[in-house]
Amino acid sequence: MKNSSLFLILFACITIGYAQENKIDYTSDRTITDEDKYPGALLFSKVDNQVFFTHEGINVWCDQAIFYEKDQFFKALGNVKMKQGDSITLTSKYAEYDGETQFAFASNQVNLQTKTSRLTTDTLFFKRDVQQVFYRSGGTVRDSATTITSKVGRYFLEQEKLSFLHDVLVKNPEYTINSSQLNYFTQSKHAYLYGPSTITGKETQIYCERGFYDTQRDEGYFVKNSTVNYKNRKLEGDSIYFNRSKNFASATNNIRVTDTINHSVLTGHYAEVYREKDSVFITKRALGAIKQENDTLFVHSDTLMITGPTKQRLIRGFRDTRFYKKDMNGKCDSIVVNEQLGISKLLGKPVVFSGENQLTGDTIHLLNHPKTNKLDSLKVFYNAFMIQKDSLGGYNQVKGKEMFGLFENDELKEVNFIKNTETIFYSRDDKQQLIGINTVISSSIKIEFQDQEITKIYYYKNPKQILYREGDLPKNARKLKGFNWRGEERLQSKNDLFKDKPTPTLTKIEGIPLPSNEEPNFFNNQKGEKIKEKIHESSRLNKELLAPREEDKMIYETEPEEN
Repeated sequence: MKNSSLFLILFACITIGYAQENKIDYTSDRTITDEDKYPGALLFSKVDNQVFFTHEGINVWCDQAIFYEKDQFFKALGNVKMKQGDSITLTSKYAEYDGETQFAFASNQVNLQTKTSRLTTDTLFFKRDVQQVFYRSGGTVRDSATTITSKVGRYFLEQEKLSFLHDVLVKNPEYTINSSQLNYFTQSKHAYLYGPSTITGKETQIYCERGFYDTQRDEGYFVKNSTVNYKNRKLEGDSIYFNRSKNFASATNNIRVTDTINHSVLTGHYAEVYREKDSVFITKRALGAIKQENDTLFVHSDTLMITGPTKQRLIRGFRDTRFYKKDMNGKCDSIVVNEQLGISKLLGKPVVFSGENQLTGDTIHLLNHPKTNKLDSLKVFYNAFMIQKDSLGGYNQVKGKEMFGLFENDELKEVNFIKNTETIFYSRDDKQQLIGINTVISSSIKIEFQDQEITKIYYYKNPKQILYREGDLPKNARKLKGFNWRGEERLQSKNDLFKDKPTPTLTKIEGIPLPSNEEPNFFNNQKGEKIKEKIHESSRLNKELLAPREEDKMIYETEPEEN
């Protein structure tokens, strides 16, 4: 019996101790009651010291308080301060706290201070059981370098994560961010953007509908309808990396770089842009479309690079370069376009097709008129060769050490061959009947064209000419030394720029996941019960104020990841 009695006494003591530990404790200089106005409540007020409450790790100070001890609920008024450990301090003019649900409400000049940031708002809700804070009347968060404002915000204190919704604005000395939803980690200074978002700096503006930004290192990664806009250049791609301090951006898959001043567009599947150097590097099915007066020049290379400011640009294409425009096309290994000098240099086995003429040589230069910027002339250096295919299957040919040609309205009007020139022509009468095959050796030759047809040929300095009947000139003598017909390489349309080229394998884009699905309704407790069903009858809150609103819903992982 004695042992049983002792056990009951010990059990009772433990139970009483546990109950006391879970009760809200308080101290007050002055305590009164007023059953008419505040039935069942204790009224506390400051004399020398503020009213003080403590409950399971939270301490509260205020000038006045109304405490419903039976319900473990109090309302705090005047210079309210709530402190949780050494990491969270909340101040306001008014606050409520429910010891059973551990739900707090603060209003009027609310400030929430953590180790890394400060939140100010007019109205704040605090669920201590899950360490989450919520506001929906507008709020501002400040850290060492960044200020963030939004209409709705949710603070996950243990994860040091803030979710901002509606009219989100991030202000930093170097840029501003506007977003429909932004998640921000106060420790790492990392921001995740969801929905239409822009990042605006002095020289750039970024748009995306899903992205990541390191606000400390000033760099980011963007997917889903992403663009980077410079003053005169826009970069688009399936994914974009951006580094402000290095003035650098790169893009992967379905790239498009638009130059609004020079009226050019670059496409491909990988690109790098260096703003300070005013340069673009693009590869993987790289294609440049350069607007000209009445036409567009398309250039394809394995790699395209554009450097330099407007009117001083260098456009370079490396490895298997092809170009196409309405009246001219061709191929070479590499191309260098100097816009300031108006020269396009075709290097490495170049061939140009103009009308029915094939032009080849060791190096070919295409020159634009300095004032009109229209194609004006061309130069072929060393082993210059022009070939036209005759209707009988033979070839009209002209060769020399060098060649100079003149254009008019993008059509070849005149060519001049110099040094060691030779020709083979199929001569015809006015009815296009074959007269014979004419071979000529001379010092130089001038040829004139009309509607891309040869109309006149001039031979200079003692030409040696022989006209053969067709049957008298052996077939193996009908081709000049160095003859190389490359008609199969002619581009019939811009689609031939990629003829016989494999479609590149695109890089798998590492997407940015949506946030994990926390309890979407803040006003539910951990059991999914509605907090509005448990509010105290004397609370300033009501069921309407705690009802979930459609406009408060954050974006969560409820849709499939697109990238």
